[in-house]
Amino acid sequence: MRNWSMIERFSETFRHNPSLSRLLLVFTVSGGGLVAYSEAKSSNNEIKVASPEVVSRKKKVVVLGTGWAATSFLKNLKNSSYDVQVISPRNYFAFTPLLPSVTCGTVEARSIVEPIRNIVHKKNIDIHFWEAECFKIDAENKKVFCRPSKDGNLNGNEEIVVDYDYLVVAMGARANTFNTPGVEENCLFLKEVEDAQKIRRTVIDCFERASLPKLTDAERQKILQFVVVGGGPTGVEFAAELHDFVSEDLVKLYPKVKDYVKITLLEAGDHILNMFDKRITVFAEEKFQRDGIDLKTGSMVVKVSDSEISTKEIKNGQISSIPYGMVVWSTGIGTRPVIMEFMKQIGQANRRVLATDEWLRVEQSNSIYALGDCATINQRKVMEDISAIFSKADKDSSGTLTVKEFQDALDDICERYPQMQLYLKNKQMSNLVDILKESKGDVAKEAVALNIEEFKLALSQVDFQMKNLPATAQVAAQQGAYLANCFNRMEECEKNPEGPLRYRGEGRHKFRPFRYKHFGQFAPLGGEQTAAQLPGDWVSIGHSSQWLWYSVYASKLVSWRTRALVVSDWGRRFIFGRDSSQI
Repeated sequence: MRNWSMIERFSETFRHNPSLSRLLLVFTVSGGGLVAYSEAKSSNNEIKVASPEVVSRKKKVVVLGTGWAATSFLKNLKNSSYDVQVISPRNYFAFTPLLPSVTCGTVEARSIVEPIRNIVHKKNIDIHFWEAECFKIDAENKKVFCRPSKDGNLNGNEEIVVDYDYLVVAMGARANTFNTPGVEENCLFLKEVEDAQKIRRTVIDCFERASLPKLTDAERQKILQFVVVGGGPTGVEFAAELHDFVSEDLVKLYPKVKDYVKITLLEAGDHILNMFDKRITVFAEEKFQRDGIDLKTGSMVVKVSDSEISTKEIKNGQISSIPYGMVVWSTGIGTRPVIMEFMKQIGQANRRVLATDEWLRVEQSNSIYALGDCATINQRKVMEDISAIFSKADKDSSGTLTVKEFQDALDDICERYPQMQLYLKNKQMSNLVDILKESKGDVAKEAVALNIEEFKLALSQVDFQMKNLPATAQVAAQQGAYLANCFNRMEECEKNPEGPLRYRGEGRHKFRPFRYKHFGQFAPLGGEQTAAQLPGDWVSIGHSSQWLWYSVYASKLVSWRTRALVVSDWGRRFIFGRDSSQI
């Protein structure tokens, strides 16, 4: 009876809604999917299949990479009107700030990676992933050329050509060797998960080799000489992690060789952690001295052979050599070959990385965006547009600019040129009178009316506030989220632009330009001590900062799975120590 009542309700619905009878859903049982929607005419039994041209084609977005910028873009993209194709030689996202912890077994490699398919498969957007490597970008024809990953099952020489409407280049960067002889052949790097795993195996291998009989003391000292090149955050954290691994775990397992271990940190500059507050730099250098880490500042590496590393003292030019068992090279980032070729194609061959505008669009290309370590924002200078700014602000076309006219235009100027806002903030200024006081001395407010030349003079120092953004995960993640937000509101902002005034054109820019917000930075220094530098010149060093570091990094992991794994790894290390097995 219940089934019969349901049939009656369906029959009643179709009788009262004749239009429903015109829809025919064709299913294939074998394929298990929907084939087509078609309309049935009441006059005959013909079925007309809807033409593909009737359905509007989705815009094709190709994303190159699965790092911080690309993953942040994919996680925040919500507009279902795009067909997204992700291409990367690795099918996972890696939480790179924890790579130094992986090198010594504090955290396992699997704990900091999340398959990219896990991240995107629940989204209501057409997102597809191919494990392949892009080797060429054809901006003119809107194509990217890829080949399957060398580690895959397919022939690595097979070429894949992908068309796009929009291209998001987020391929990251490679280690920068500065063309130093022997670095590529003899040094280990710390950019990828595979690099961290290789370093971990090499450290254990050095201890195992040094434990073998019939070795001289000099041979053991050479094998257990660990050299870290680069005094930035990654090099410093790795040196600290290695020291903890040796002093807390390996000396118990290899007691006969513990006295031969030496860790050396080489830095070409005068101090390590130059991008941090001086208080942190001083504390880190003093702590490394107490821990027995040999810190050599002002030492530039000139050559690396298979048995020793040669350095040059910058002050006196003296050359010296250090025999080593392992060298880890961590001296900054360089541009990938595919990006270098693309830069030549678009007239940016003389640049270090891809140049974009403030909306992350690659210069000379409206449909290509670049973010993360492979790109930098080429912020437009105020002095380049000073005449246009003056003209827009001079609403009565009097040829002079009053305080009120400048104040009315100030918000748009600051939004378009962030260095202007930074200049006013640093100088504690709020209006045109304050700016004139800086350049001319005391000025009466009622007497202020600037011509173009006086206006140029008043703002001549503004562009000195410009700084490039650092190549960090924090910057890349914010850029990815910003670009996704732009894509989400593309149609809306086409109709109602929300950006600043176009000083060299009419109307407004479609979107507000990207603005980076700094939330602080950490520098783990070993021994459960971390240096933290947060906004507002707030500096904290010690054990309390270490727990803050644990909390922040656990919260920033991309999934609850990785959070649970990393936290359990930290707990396991506290209870059982680090694992020293070679697998």
